[in-house]
Amino acid sequence: METSKGRFAIVTGASTGIGFELAKLCAQHGYDLLVAADEPAINDAAQEFRARGVSVDAIEADLATEDGVKTLYEAAKGRPVDALLANAGRGLGRAFLDQDWQKIRRVIDTNVIGTVDLLYRVGRDMRARNNGRILITGSIAGFMPGTFQAVYNASKAFLDSFSFALRHELKDTNVTVTCLMPGATETDFFERGDLMDTRVGTAKKDDAAEVAKQGFEAMLRGDGDVVTGWHNKLQAAIAHVLPAGAVAEVHRRLAEPGTAQ
Repeated sequence: METSKGRFAIVTGASTGIGFELAKLCAQHGYDLLVAADEPAINDAAQEFRARGVSVDAIEADLATEDGVKTLYEAAKGRPVDALLANAGRGLGRAFLDQDWQKIRRVIDTNVIGTVDLLYRVGRDMRARNNGRILITGSIAGFMPGTFQAVYNASKAFLDSFSFALRHELKDTNVTVTCLMPGATETDFFERGDLMDTRVGTAKKDDAAEVAKQGFEAMLRGDGDVVTGWHNKLQAAIAHVLPAGAVAEVHRRLAEPGTAQ
């Protein structure tokens, strides 16, 4: 197993799901960790990471806020960040005009504003040192107009696009940017996003550990992007070929409330 003794990684959204698995992989590869989530469960997760023999600091911080991002960044105490795995995200189902505005705003503030804020702070440090790896958790949802998930899909479209642009801005440096683009994955995302009465919410999903493994390995190689799973690759390809209206209709069938089978 490749090790990175003495190296340091920040992983956000690390209490559960893909983020938890990414942090576990970092620990297994010898990275000391600073992990963050907006819930107390991050402290239990940190105990599991420490069991792999690395130093782990855990921060309970709301990365939808500037104060939360600042708290996380300052918790690194100036230590050079070798890898930033920006995974924190939030979903939201149902029709846009039926959603609560504060929940809508929280999706945007978490997925877009908070992520970009953290990337700006850590990315500038990496560029100054001319060294570092960045993994951004986007989604194949970013390729699709998200009927009944309009804000979430749009936020992932932003991250997918942003990651490719940032990668090319840094192409003459030793800082790499990788976009992990999974499809539906077995996490608590769908329950939290009020999607359990939809086809996508109840359908079979990809394993979070396998998704994280593919993303982590792509980051180590310095790949630009990785779409996990053959069926997600197929969905992504179809989304690039079909008219946007047709893709939006396909997504409606998956995410419309009351369609669970």
